[in-house]
Parts: sequence; structure tokens; C-alpha cells
Amino acid sequence: MRSAKKQAMIVAGVMSGTSADGIDVALVMITPSAAQPKIKLLAHHAVGYPPALRRAVLTAMDAKQTSTAELARLNWRLGMAYAEAVRAAVEKHRVKIDLVGCHGQTVYHQAKASAYVRRQVACTWQLGEPALIAAEMRVPVVSNFRPADISVGGQGAPLVPLLDYVVFANEKRMRVLQNIGGIGNLTAIPANSMAAEMIAFDTGPGNMVIDTLMERFFQKKYDREGRVAARGSVLEGVVKDVLRGPYFSRRPPKSAGREQFGTAFTAEFSGACERAGGAPQDAVATATALTAESIAMAYEPFVKPLNKGEAVDYIVSGGGARNTTLMKMLRERLEPMGCKVVVSDAMGLPSQAKEAVAFALLAWQTWHGLPGNVPPATGAKRAVVLGEICYG
Repeated sequence: MRSAKKQAMIVAGVMSGTSADGIDVALVMITPSAAQPKIKLLAHHAVGYPPALRRAVLTAMDAKQTSTAELARLNWRLGMAYAEAVRAAVEKHRVKIDLVGCHGQTVYHQAKASAYVRRQVACTWQLGEPALIAAEMRVPVVSNFRPADISVGGQGAPLVPLLDYVVFANEKRMRVLQNIGGIGNLTAIPANSMAAEMIAFDTGPGNMVIDTLMERFFQKKYDREGRVAARGSVLEGVVKDVLRGPYFSRRPPKSAGREQFGTAFTAEFSGACERAGGAPQDAVATATALTAESIAMAYEPFVKPLNKGEAVDYIVSGGGARNTTLMKMLRERLEPMGCKVVVSDAMGLPSQAKEAVAFALLAWQTWHGLPGNVPPATGAKRAVVLGEICYG
């Protein structure tokens, strides 16, 4: 049963992002302290989705029409995959866990309310049956983290800022935590600030457009180390046209997903590159530049004004941190604005594990009845306890 008294626990955080390339499991020791909980990453384990499962996930994300049977089966199949990943992680690293926090696979996220059956409705949906994980591991599982925040007026995203503050807040330096998964998102923490002074939001496409173009043109899941982009030429006019879109100039809080930057967007983007005379490698280079430019465009008007003159550590995590070409573009854009761009590995937290660690922390918060959202980041009216608990 849930403990009202804070206790040290080993928690498995499970994350599968909008790139739908696989599952990250972080095994984390979380210890209560007077201020913020202390976090120690014990191990990180990553597994790819089997090709057929990845196809099913991507089809569900972009489906104009599907069936309830298909979604129900996918929900249970993903639960099996998560349970297998957690089991593999604990057996490989010989760790006994007390709790699991599973983000699930987002197949639809609509943070802004729109008309549906005579009411204004915002919604989100993450698949992956938690009962299967609980039955396999025989420990409680916390899942379905986003709805509680949306129910109090938030975007349901981003939810990583709590971890960002606990791990990276600094008395002397401003820290910006930039995750580049399928979608890019940042958390900005001014020096010597309280959690309520942070801002966080989605910057726009991360790897999503790049990955889709790589599959379409090169039959590869992603651009390894940015090698294809390095061979191409950036079509500057295409980048400028896309950045005129309303999302990029909208003030935070804001969140994005495949609804904005998925298959339909990429098809239009690819067509624009072709009309501009670009070859496939040019389209990949242009998509990479779009990610870098959208991040710089997010930093300059919305984050830079928070800086009171102190040094800025711009800390990058996620799959994009391994894209050498993208990181080069980011440094070229951000360093002239006073940012020291580093990968989170250099700050003590492996870039690929970071989001999984975040959901381990959120699960620990939920287990102890503590809020997990950061209202300035999500736009929620108040802090709330996130997630639902399924007992093993």
C-alpha cells in the first residue's frame, strides 16, 4: 500500500517517446531529503521496438481512421513490451525494484480544447497496459501521468521540468535543459531560482521530421551522427517559410506532437524541399537546420530575457544529442548568444536515460502523494499529483 512517509525506493522509469524507436528503462535510487529528493541512476537499459510493433505504433499515431480492436490490442501488446523491457533491465543489472513509473506510448495529444459533441474538449492518450507490468514484476506501477495536469488547465506537457530542477538547478548559473527526442522541449532554470520561476515548453520538431525523411529516402531509422545531413545543403528559404508558422512565435506554455509535425507536415516539408531543387540529402540537412533554428528561435525571445547576465549552460539530451551535425548547428546559433552547449552526459546524467529517470521521479512523487507537474511549465492552474496506480 502507499506510504505517507517518504521512503527510499528503487524505481524503474520507463519511457518511449514520439520517435517510437523503442523503450528506455532507468533504474533509479530515490532518497528523500529535507529539500528535494536525491536521485542516483543505477543503470540504463534500452531496447528497440520490433519492426512490426513500431509500424503498428506509427500507424496508430498518424491514423485518420482505425478500430477500437486495433487500439485495444496495441495497448496490451505495448504493455507486454514494457514488462519485458523492465524484466530484462532488472535481470541484467541484478536490481530489485520497488515501483515502476511508465509513461506509455503517446498516440494522441491535444492539449488545446476544441469542439467535440457540443463541448470543448482537450485530451491525451498514452497506450501500454500497466496491469501487465505490475503482474510481471509484482510491484505497483504508476502510469497515465498527463491527464491530471490537463484536467486543471495544463498542457499535460512537458513533465520533465521537475527532474530538471531537482538535478540541475544551480545558484550561480542559468541552466537550459534541451531534450531532442521526436519533439524538442526545453526547461529554463534561472540561477538561484525557485521551481515556480522556471519556464518550460516544446520548441517544435526534434528528430521527428529527420527520421521520417530518412525512412522515406534512405530506408534508415535515423541519420546516424548526422552523416546524411552533413552531405547535404540547407535550403534556407524552406526553413524560413516553416518558421513563419504560428506555433513558433506563440508564447509558452505550449506543447506539440505528431499532430503538428508528423506525417502530413513531413510530406508538405519534403515537397517544399523538392520544389526548391533539393536532393534527398538536402531535405535531411534542411530538416536538421529546422530543428536547430526552431530551438534558437525559442531561446532568444522567450528564455534569454530571463538571464540576468550570468553564464548559461545549455544542456542537451535525447537522441538528437548524438547527431553531430545538429549539435554543430546548435552551437553555431546558441554560443553567440552566450550559451555553453554541452550534452547532459557531461553533467552526470546520460542523455538517453534522462526522460526515463524523470518518470521514475514522477512515480515516486505520486506514490507519496506529492505533486509532479510544474504549473509555470504546463500552464496548469495548480500543482497536482499525477498518474494512476496499478497494484501488482
